Amino acid sequence: MFVVDDDDAARDSLLMLLKSDGLPVRGFASAHEFLATFDPAARGCIITDLRMPSMDGIELIRALKGVGCILPVIVITGHADVGRAVDAMKAGAIDFIEKPYESEVILKAVRHCLEENDAAVDAGAARTRILRRLESLTPRERQVLDLIVDGASNKVIAATLTISPRTVEIYRANVMSKMRAESLSDLIRSTITAGAA
Repeated sequence: MFVVDDDDAARDSLLMLLKSDGLPVRGFASAHEFLATFDPAARGCIITDLRMPSMDGIELIRALKGVGCILPVIVITGHADVGRAVDAMKAGAIDFIEKPYESEVILKAVRHCLEENDAAVDAGAARTRILRRLESLTPRERQVLDLIVDGASNKVIAATLTISPRTVEIYRANVMSKMRAESLSDLIRSTITAGAA
């Protein structure tokens, strides 16, 4: 958990609230200070004020996206900044909360973000596993997989690759085994999910 806010009192108040809910949290007085120590592999979520000198909340979100950060971002905004908060959502913020806010509103948003981050990390790990399995395929097995994903039958695959249908069956079995697919639909879904189709 990270809180980025140039207002010391607002930042300390938020840090106290999050710590009282048992969340490990660190505070930063500026977006630059946060980015200087930020680890893109960190887990959790970021709460940032929208209006800050030198680099505002939207610029921070864009900088984070630029380094591939998947941490969800909640933007804290004043009532007059709702239009800018919408811009923050377009830039990638997951939520915005107007000041003054109820403690429970912030905590609920943070819990939601933490679940989102866990899901994104899990999805990323699953994609990495699938990509590793794809890398284990021989070039010919990869050709067979690509044709399977395109919906080609064994007969069409055999004709396309000028091999026998029996050889296609062997390659197909190898692909299913290496990809750890239980069924044809499982094979296709995992290949598409990994963005490799």
